[in-house]
Amino acid sequence: MLPEVGEQGQERLKAARVLVVGAGGLGAPVLQYLSAAGVGNIVILDDDIVNEDNLHRQILYGGHDLGKLKTIIARQRLSIINPLVNHEIFNIRLNPANAIDFISGVDVIVDATDNFPTRFLINDACILTGKPWIFGAIFKYEGQISTFTGRKGPSLRCLYPDTTRIPNPFDYGIFGVLPGIIGSLQANEVIKLILGTGELLCGKLLIYDMMDNSFHKVAFERKEENFNIKKLKENY
Repeated sequence: MLPEVGEQGQERLKAARVLVVGAGGLGAPVLQYLSAAGVGNIVILDDDIVNEDNLHRQILYGGHDLGKLKTIIARQRLSIINPLVNHEIFNIRLNPANAIDFISGVDVIVDATDNFPTRFLINDACILTGKPWIFGAIFKYEGQISTFTGRKGPSLRCLYPDTTRIPNPFDYGIFGVLPGIIGSLQANEVIKLILGTGELLCGKLLIYDMMDNSFHKVAFERKEENFNIKKLKENY
């Protein structure tokens, strides 16, 4: 019924192939909303098992899933949400040896990870392959999201040139609802990107603070030194 979507847009979603790196707090809402929207092919990468301290924020899983691989449980749950979606699962981590292969074979990548080394790996591989990706991060009561479009616009390295002072969120705790909010916003960016509608968060960082329910955007610029293809290829 939405003119910005229509039958043609639904066909685009059905034909799309999305890679979601991480099936935890951010990955859970991303995977559920993309499946419900009818994204036809979803590739899930995660090598972790369900732990008890995951359950307050990773809503795909329950107490009876403890010790089981997240990818297997995620596919079971998502197939109930939409059995027409092809969910491909890989019980491995994204690494320099496999990143290019995984990323070059999809249309959009979603960062649902919890560390900057993997995010930079996604960032660099997406520049090399020209693929768009959606960044998401959470810390205590604050979440961040941005969209990067391969070799166009700025990159994650333009936004975060130095990550040495960024704390580990799991050393401080995460409010359980927060990844649901940020993950839903990531899914929204993916769907808009596939449909080719709306304004994406390119060159903009959206920051959400749960404590006062505030949203604000911060613009950042492209730095050409972060797009040195020869240098980026040295990592693969």
